[in-house]
Amino acid sequence: MENLKGQWVIFFAGIFIVWLVSGCASELIENESLDIDNSLVYCTAKLSNTCKNFEDQHELPRVIHQNEQHWSGSSINSWTSGFYPGLLWLMYNYTGEEQWKQNATYYTELLEPIKRLPWKTHDFGFMMYYSYGLGYDLTQNKKYRAILLETADSLARLYNPEVGAMESWPWMKRKRGWPHTTIIDNMMNLELLFWAAENGGNPNYVNMAIHHARKTQEDFIRPDHSTFHIVVYDSVSPNIIRKETDQGVSAETTWARGHSWATYGFIKAYKYCNEQDFLMTAMDLANYYIQNCPEDLIPYWDFDAPLIPNEPRDASAAAIMASAMLEISSLSNDDEVKQKYYLTALQILSTLSSEEYLSTENDAFLTHSISSKPANSGVNVSLIYTDYYYLEALLKAKQMAAEATFANVH
Repeated sequence: MENLKGQWVIFFAGIFIVWLVSGCASELIENESLDIDNSLVYCTAKLSNTCKNFEDQHELPRVIHQNEQHWSGSSINSWTSGFYPGLLWLMYNYTGEEQWKQNATYYTELLEPIKRLPWKTHDFGFMMYYSYGLGYDLTQNKKYRAILLETADSLARLYNPEVGAMESWPWMKRKRGWPHTTIIDNMMNLELLFWAAENGGNPNYVNMAIHHARKTQEDFIRPDHSTFHIVVYDSVSPNIIRKETDQGVSAETTWARGHSWATYGFIKAYKYCNEQDFLMTAMDLANYYIQNCPEDLIPYWDFDAPLIPNEPRDASAAAIMASAMLEISSLSNDDEVKQKYYLTALQILSTLSSEEYLSTENDAFLTHSISSKPANSGVNVSLIYTDYYYLEALLKAKQMAAEATFANVH
């Protein structure tokens, strides 16, 4: 790691020169339209700061609290542990610079023990697909593939055929007496099962993932296309015991980040299995988001929070949704649909790239994210997953612009 830090000092100096040449941070902030290339220069400089300042070799960045400059870390067992190596892999893919690859490799391989955690979690996908999955895509390292397949086997053990869905929080049996708990976030972790089935794993994992997505369609989505956070089943059948929330205002409200997870999860499912109704569901959920957001398209932490407009916004929900909408745009065969979601995603990114949301005082890209408002934990802070999806969305938008998907938009 000492050699890496020396390389990062040299690399950061180069980035700083590029930053000065390309325009200072205030110039980026003052630009009302989205300049993707300038935003990527900003992200490169900020992520270079993180590589220089985050010195913990056993934890990974998770949050920058208010009035703090640098990231606080969490252990590899945190559900957020995959996002930092994911950011590094994204940046390596974008720049081709060896420094990004070296750091991405280090923090990815730090997570290997997760493949066989002593406790079970649906978050295997978040933790391992963004680290080992992106790493495998870029390096074709056979060890990474083997670790991903082993992790998928661990995740698949949470599938309950009697319910027809993955169990998200097994510990709720002990904590609250809930026989089988599934949460909306679980849609995002199906990608690991789809990927494994295509890359030498159990082919039945596709059916597990599809069944889970269909149960989510049936039980988590209301007629107006808003979403529940938690559904509790009796574990021996698909019978529902109760619907709940842990992150939202109440069981009957719509937690913003969970709604974004669902949208992204359904479009990812469509990408792998081409089930047309998954695409339609993703679009319905995205439309609910658009119709119920403020004009700048950054949602309040819960769409039904009681003190709107005096409630905090959640940049994490917006960044996830921007990336999901770009995915919808790229996968749809309808030109009108393509343009609608592409332009809406750019509007979200434009707001996130404004003075109000850029983290000019710390090492993160963005601020004004919410970890858990009900727990009063991580309110109006910078979060590693917000930064991940912001960078992911910027890179998608850049690629689509380069392919001249739409005229007169950059």
